Amino acid sequence: MEPMVILAAGAHPDDVEIGMGGTIALHANRGDIVYICNVTKGELSSNGTVETRQQEAARAAAVLGVAERYQLHFPDRSLSQSHPEYYSLVSLIRELKPDVIFAPYKDRHPDHGACGEVVQAAIFDAGIKRFPKVKGAPHKTAAFYQYFINGVPEPDFYMDISRSRSVKEKALLAYESQFVKKPGSVDTPLTDQYIETVRRRDLLFGKEAGTEAAEGFKQVTPFLFSALPKRGTDS
Repeated sequence: MEPMVILAAGAHPDDVEIGMGGTIALHANRGDIVYICNVTKGELSSNGTVETRQQEAARAAAVLGVAERYQLHFPDRSLSQSHPEYYSLVSLIRELKPDVIFAPYKDRHPDHGACGEVVQAAIFDAGIKRFPKVKGAPHKTAAFYQYFINGVPEPDFYMDISRSRSVKEKALLAYESQFVKKPGSVDTPLTDQYIETVRRRDLLFGKEAGTEAAEGFKQVTPFLFSALPKRGTDS
């Protein structure tokens, strides 16, 4: 069986790890090709520096077993389809030819919802043969789903991450500048037991799904089965 190619996009370094680090670790471990794309550098974050965040992102990607991490240059808090970097995103989708793409679901941080919208537009434009200013042959991604960063929205489906919880947490701890309060740190929601909040949500989703821990997702493209999958088996 050919490995699945997965692209997980985040508005900032650490978004993908928060929302679906366990899912990434599971797929990487089974031999699928997983890429992470951070569309901004999070340069307006209250703690840490751009350079520190890039180092932390590289360590987190290595922990999760990601094939490669890409860093685009959309400006933090100005994510827009009209920005010239949008063409780089469309070109990247054409280059990687992912089977599945993930992006953030909307929440209290405007960049998360904006990232989801920009990525969804780029998925569409990557399939347009005559779309201008982009490289590569057109590619149509079959599936697009959204993961959760903040809050506890109602998922459309769950991924069982019971076997990869510890790997996800290790990846999150790589972002020490964001989650660990130190002398001189600015108080933010991330420094206030944020990893513990993510852990509790994963356990709550697991209870809802009938397993130890799970990550939740919103369905954008419809599921298509040739037959109903048996519960407790991979579909």
